[in-house]
Amino acid sequence: MGQRSGAGQWDGGLLSAEQSRLAEGWLGSPKLVADLSWGIVDTKVLKVRTATGQVIIKAAGPSNHHLGREVAAHNAYTRPLAGLGRAARLLHSDPDANILVVEYLEGVLVEGTPAEQVPETYAQAGELLKVVHSQERRCDDTCEARATAKAFAWLDRDHRVDPSIELEARSRLAEYRPAPITVVPTHGDWQPRNWLIRNGELRIIDFGRFDFRPAATDLCRLAVQQWRGRPELEKAFLEGYGTDPRSMEVWRIDLLREAIGTAVWAYQVGDGNFERQGHRMLREALDRFQLD
Repeated sequence: MGQRSGAGQWDGGLLSAEQSRLAEGWLGSPKLVADLSWGIVDTKVLKVRTATGQVIIKAAGPSNHHLGREVAAHNAYTRPLAGLGRAARLLHSDPDANILVVEYLEGVLVEGTPAEQVPETYAQAGELLKVVHSQERRCDDTCEARATAKAFAWLDRDHRVDPSIELEARSRLAEYRPAPITVVPTHGDWQPRNWLIRNGELRIIDFGRFDFRPAATDLCRLAVQQWRGRPELEKAFLEGYGTDPRSMEVWRIDLLREAIGTAVWAYQVGDGNFERQGHRMLREALDRFQLD
């Protein structure tokens, strides 16, 4: 992202010169409180203090498309959640410079805390996801074909998927016959690492993977992680959501495409634990095709 030397700079050199100037113009004299970035991709997430309170600055390099997705989400689809105090409001953005500022939400990340194991957390997560999904519905004639083509493209990259697993995955993708499908506004990474809890109330962060997709895709990451061996968590979520958006034929392809993307992406960025999860997801996804 063209970071600068951090000496004497309010942002510690974590932003580009243009992004730093924009933030100062919006916020006056910002003070860096903490760097909350993951460190795996080039997105910077900064907790910043201003004269009127704390905010979150998110910024990335010119090739990063997640900031644009997040701005699109905030401009049109996060307002119902923000109105309930369950998501941050967008305060400032400059898509050309790939930077945005949102409200700082009080709370503790659910991932790794006792709240991650409590059905009530998932009941709230289901209720909030329904708020997001219910805002608009479209029929997309090419969504499934595009998602399948993307899965093939992942497999064409460097990876460490076992050749026999790759061959079976390619075969299952090739035999799938995409059809028009209903798509809705989706978060794209609906799981406890993007949920905050405060006084028992769930709040949602990080809309960087926002897009119109089938509703069931927002359940994929929960299904292969927190819901494994915990049917009561899945049940609570579905009760909160009000229905089950999954259909068997498409769901097993959803899980296969998710597994492929996880295994290959994690290898590309050097995340060994996530890559191992992706390989496990691949085996389990392919096993579903044997259930017929």
